[in-house]
Amino acid sequence: MRQPRYPLLALSRHRMGLDGEGVTTLVAGAGCPLSCAYCINKTVLCQVPTLVTAAELYEKTRCDDLYFQATGGGLTFGGGESLLHMDFYEALRPLCPDWRFTAETCLNVPPESVARAAEVFDAFIIDVKTLDPAIYRAYTGRDPRPVLENLKTLTARLPSDRLQVRVPRIPGFNDAADQDKTEAALRTLGLTRIERFSYVIRDQK
Repeated sequence: MRQPRYPLLALSRHRMGLDGEGVTTLVAGAGCPLSCAYCINKTVLCQVPTLVTAAELYEKTRCDDLYFQATGGGLTFGGGESLLHMDFYEALRPLCPDWRFTAETCLNVPPESVARAAEVFDAFIIDVKTLDPAIYRAYTGRDPRPVLENLKTLTARLPSDRLQVRVPRIPGFNDAADQDKTEAALRTLGLTRIERFSYVIRDQK
């Protein structure tokens, strides 16, 4: 059987307080379904990744097993859109069952990916942006309805403390009032870990 491969762009080790609980290694992968006006990591769309198997990624990260075990940390998958690679995570999980798996995701992915992710990942850091359809389409080029439906799936399956949601203020697209509306909608779903912040827009050239 052909082994699933992950499009690895980079590893960032010994991170703490940035990408989930404990000491983490950020695993950056390629690919994203969105076309955000202010993409913070355009390399996920243009850089050629290194394709690795689950066993190969485990070998690259197992040197930090002691840190992960001692602090309750592990691997955080981001980049791009982490939930595009569910076959890979299902192959990797048995190799390191004691590590914490965290997904950084926009949740604009097929619902079956989210249902599978709820069985594999310990925590999620979710970049919602906004739930206003017009603003979301203008900023990302996509429809936000899958995000809301996938949030409902996760809140039905996981405790709220395992779901961290980020709601940005994006200059030229939304404002504090939109953040208020998005946060209120998220709280009706039972979400409590909501982080509000503002994008700092630099020269995009």
